[in-house]
Amino acid sequence: MSRRFDCAEPVERAKGIAEAISALRRGELVVLPTDTVYGVGCDAFTPAAVTTLLDAKGRGREMPPPVLVGSVRAATALVEDLGTYGQDLIDEFWPGALTIVCRANRNLAWDLGETKGTVAVRMPLHEVALELLKEAGPLAVSSANLSGEPAARTAEEAEERLGDAVSVYLDAGPAGQGEASTIIDLTGPVPRLLRAGAVSEQKLRSVVGVILTDDDDEEDDDLDATPPTLRKEDDAAPEPRGEDAAAPTLRKEDAPAPTLRKEDAAALTPREGDDAAPESRGEDAAAPALRKEDEGG
Repeated sequence: MSRRFDCAEPVERAKGIAEAISALRRGELVVLPTDTVYGVGCDAFTPAAVTTLLDAKGRGREMPPPVLVGSVRAATALVEDLGTYGQDLIDEFWPGALTIVCRANRNLAWDLGETKGTVAVRMPLHEVALELLKEAGPLAVSSANLSGEPAARTAEEAEERLGDAVSVYLDAGPAGQGEASTIIDLTGPVPRLLRAGAVSEQKLRSVVGVILTDDDDEEDDDLDATPPTLRKEDDAAPEPRGEDAAAPTLRKEDAPAPTLRKEDAAALTPREGDDAAPESRGEDAAAPALRKEDEGG
């Protein structure tokens, strides 16, 4: 049976955090507040718990959850590297509403789903969330809703949608912004905006300069479009109609144009007192397939 704890009351908050940690260690789900929306989380290093989380939301392994961390040190232990701009973005926006996708640390024994070697990581700006994360370690967290539904802004809304699938609800009042985090992919040479959110594109550009977006993809599609080619039967010279009939020649402009192509802890989360995570999945530097309506944390 689920239990909800009022984190506005110090005693209830302490008791709720303790109950949540116990539930997470048992492989159960916990709903927690963040600075964006409410999230539903589990131990990132317990594959069965991650499966339970995905089942509770009604989604498959092709949509792996991001990971929330309680410190920057925890985030760096989860990723292979931060790329050219990762540290600058962390310095500017963490803790806060920016999720970065990096290549995952290949030495970690976890299974978040079909990540393609990448992991999405964020450090939220919320006291209750950070307290839980620093005690429990990295958590796989998705927005507290059924897949395709609006994200929950309160613990009550989360409980209405997830019910007894969650063991502990940490109620800290309405979620901070109610807008999902911005997601940026750092697995390639140029950062790519995967989802617009609480951190504006303009603010991101002030740190990294150039950012690829869906609009850039559309332009590239235009460039990559292969012009129509001549069919074999069109290339063949027609049968001459008479003795002097010359076979037609291919003009330079008729030849097919060339196609233009574009060319992933050991350390866990430190305890309190340490400095201040994972959608990249990066073997192929492929960005995680995060859908706009699914990810809130």
